[in-house]
Amino acid sequence: ALRVAHTWLCSPRNLLDLDTFSKSDPVVVLFVQGSGSSEWKEFGRTEVIDNTLNPDFVRKFVLDYYFEEKQNLRFDPMGSHSAVFGAQDFLGQAFVALGEVIGSQRGRLERPLTGVPGKRCGTILLLAEELSNCRDIVTMQLCANKLDKKDFFGKSDPFLVFYRSNEDGTFTICHKTEVVKNTLNPVWQPFTIPVRALCNGDYDRTVKIDVYDWDRDGSHDFIGEFATSYRELSRAQSQFTVYEVLNPRKKCKKKKYVNSGTVTLLSFSVESEFTFVDYIRGGTQLNFTVAIDFTASNGLPSQPTSLHYASPYQLSAYALALKAVGEIIQDYDSDKLFPAYGFGAKVPPDGKISHQFPLNNNAENPSCAGIEGVLESYLQSLRTVQLYGPTNFAPVINQVAGTAAQVTDGSQYHVLLIITDGVISDMLQTKEAIVTASALPMSIIIVGVGPAEFEAMEELDGDEVRLSSRGRFAERDIVQFVPFRDYVDDSGNQVLSMARLAKDVLAEIPEQLLSYMKTRDIKPRQADP
Repeated sequence: ALRVAHTWLCSPRNLLDLDTFSKSDPVVVLFVQGSGSSEWKEFGRTEVIDNTLNPDFVRKFVLDYYFEEKQNLRFDPMGSHSAVFGAQDFLGQAFVALGEVIGSQRGRLERPLTGVPGKRCGTILLLAEELSNCRDIVTMQLCANKLDKKDFFGKSDPFLVFYRSNEDGTFTICHKTEVVKNTLNPVWQPFTIPVRALCNGDYDRTVKIDVYDWDRDGSHDFIGEFATSYRELSRAQSQFTVYEVLNPRKKCKKKKYVNSGTVTLLSFSVESEFTFVDYIRGGTQLNFTVAIDFTASNGLPSQPTSLHYASPYQLSAYALALKAVGEIIQDYDSDKLFPAYGFGAKVPPDGKISHQFPLNNNAENPSCAGIEGVLESYLQSLRTVQLYGPTNFAPVINQVAGTAAQVTDGSQYHVLLIITDGVISDMLQTKEAIVTASALPMSIIIVGVGPAEFEAMEELDGDEVRLSSRGRFAERDIVQFVPFRDYVDDSGNQVLSMARLAKDVLAEIPEQLLSYMKTRDIKPRQADP
């Protein structure tokens, strides 16, 4: 989360004039919409400026910016001093996503005001600037001592998972260490993490750290946990800090239980760094490419049991995942043209199997206009191709990598979304393609739909064990995998479920972009004044 101060309301222009003997006395009210909710809540108001149709407001709104969320805002200029407004005070309104403002040139966006029938309501100019306390990045190193033994034939394979606490009391994963094999006294490699990712700039916010024993099948054993804060961690600059690792279940069961080991913070240092917003405001474009699985294991699209089946009342899992991720990324792509491919189908006219056919049937220009254009082309392809197989990822990864390799100066960054239902057929080639792509300005998101086991995808994700191929290790972790089934809400709130899906798959993109820029020593371009 990047904390951003918004001097949005510097210039509403040519507002409606509601006063008889003078000009309006405008104030602008900001409303925000919760993630996955349709309800608007008042966030704050500017000051009132008397007798003008072109006010320059001074008061700023300070909002937390999350790249991975669709943050909808509504600005309502009103022409009154009253605390409670009536219909007669309404001067129009403008709707915008926070990402649209961040992604616009120089963080500056002008929108028409609408909502008063038959009247021109003028415009509103929105300006976003980033608060400077987000720029710190932390490097720390930890070790552990006498952790609980979890493996039957050997010692544990421990790793740490860091969680940032949220305003609503929930926790979000913000970092995982590497796995140290077969030891109860691991020493983890030093790692870096932005302060905003660790605690959102709040030095006293709780940071929870879980200790796990790694298992190949993904069912990692919980060893214990401890809590701290950025402020407490920072004291390690002058002294070692030792934390007791506690397992609440063991503590309840065993009277003589002391702890499940200790973790020591060996070193902690802080430096300032460029942020994701610096690059976006400097003109870096996010280029979004989609690849959809058309293999026969999805089932016949005309049958309700198919993962591609779209009823009159609900989109398919493929379409839902595409909309959830695409509608956020498109705010950072100026031309809104997205290349979209299918793989694993026999395509007309000759029925050859293809693993990178354009969904719009235009090999010269596979780009679709907006996310709606991608959806239309996807549905059209379902009617014209024959679902077949196998499930090969490498061709489309290499296709996007080839495009990414053409511009490596930091002005373009590519995000490939692969939506698939099953077990990958070309694992060796895919690992080789990802290792090669890790040196390029690109990230890969994989969403797994359906009931299949996705162990191979976890390996590609590389969060716990860095991906390698033929002795070469991936330069960066560029893959994020999530199973779609984890986001199917029992309450039936599809909007909220898809907001959670987008949040989790997109959360790593800013740091992956920054890691590429840092390894290449690419600095953000200075925005024009």
